[in-house]
Amino acid sequence: AEDLRTAHQREGHRTPLRHPRLRLHSDQTRRGCHDRHPRRHPRPTLDTTRLGTRLTHHEQRPPPPITHCHQRLRHGVALNAYFRRRYPLEAAELDNSIQSAGEYRVMRDRLIRDDLPRFEAEFKNYLNTNTIRDIASFHSQLNKQTALIRERIATINQSLVGIDYNPGRYIRLDGNPSPNVEIRDFIGDLRACTDNSLGGDDSDQYSEQKFLQVKRIIERFQGREGFTDIDRTWARRVTDVRNWFVFSASERWREDDAEHETYTDSGGKSGGQKEKLAYTILAASLAYQFKLDSPASDANTFRFVVIDEAFGRGSETSTQFALALFQRIGLQLLIVTPLQKIHVIEPYVAAVGFVDNPNGNYSRLQSLTIEEYHERRQAHESNASPASEV
Repeated sequence: AEDLRTAHQREGHRTPLRHPRLRLHSDQTRRGCHDRHPRRHPRPTLDTTRLGTRLTHHEQRPPPPITHCHQRLRHGVALNAYFRRRYPLEAAELDNSIQSAGEYRVMRDRLIRDDLPRFEAEFKNYLNTNTIRDIASFHSQLNKQTALIRERIATINQSLVGIDYNPGRYIRLDGNPSPNVEIRDFIGDLRACTDNSLGGDDSDQYSEQKFLQVKRIIERFQGREGFTDIDRTWARRVTDVRNWFVFSASERWREDDAEHETYTDSGGKSGGQKEKLAYTILAASLAYQFKLDSPASDANTFRFVVIDEAFGRGSETSTQFALALFQRIGLQLLIVTPLQKIHVIEPYVAAVGFVDNPNGNYSRLQSLTIEEYHERRQAHESNASPASEV
């Protein structure tokens, strides 16, 4: 009986509340419990109107600004680009991307290990005592060459003053500074490199400034990348001191040395004037080439010049002027002429080489002194006179 009661109780716990009174009691108990213990977190309700407003506002909101991280990335790329522009050789194998940051750090670490600031004093000393002194020596050598040109122009003018270019007037050569911008800038740069360079200012700013000035000149002499041909032409032009001058001829009166006319070119002149001016410049060029520092009477040097049919088309006046000018500066002439203006040339030659080809096979050359030439010509003319009279 006890076992039956226990089994019935166990089965009663599994049986739902089907009795009306029991179910009513259970509902009342549940409501009372709910009233005594309300929910602390009520179940939320969905407000669709408010949610739609928030979604619309989110869609219309402008995009967020670039973050600080993005700004730093862009700044890093800009720094890489600046470094590559400033030091193209050192950064030839690098690019501007952030991915190259490791290679830039390696380069930075190497610079720190090298401890270049430790050599700053030695660099300044080398810059002042070696590099700038070399530039100063180079500048001094160019100045010596310009002074030499002026001295030789003065020597040539001593010869020109003794010859009448026109009655009562003579020619004087002048060398004025060239207005060429490249040449003027080059001379100014050389002067700037050496100004106050020998013991003046020892400041860091001074050393950096001098280094950059010297660096610009040396880079152009070496030939910058992409400008090699241009820099080579520039170097030839600026280091040839003859290009530092613009030469002209001044025609002056002997009585008061007043200037009559200046010739910078032959434009607008007659044929005879052009010839005379050309012969004057030619004589001056030859005198400069032969370094004629002494008058013709004191000359003991070889000054041989060959003139091949130069007087064939010119006037007798200009030919005589040229020969007198060449004689004045002591040139030893070999004049080749096809029997033209012989009477003009004769007073200025000491020997004659007569060339003929009577049968068209071989040319013959007879060397005669000017006296022998006169005798043979006179004899030839005497023998030809009776035939002409008949």
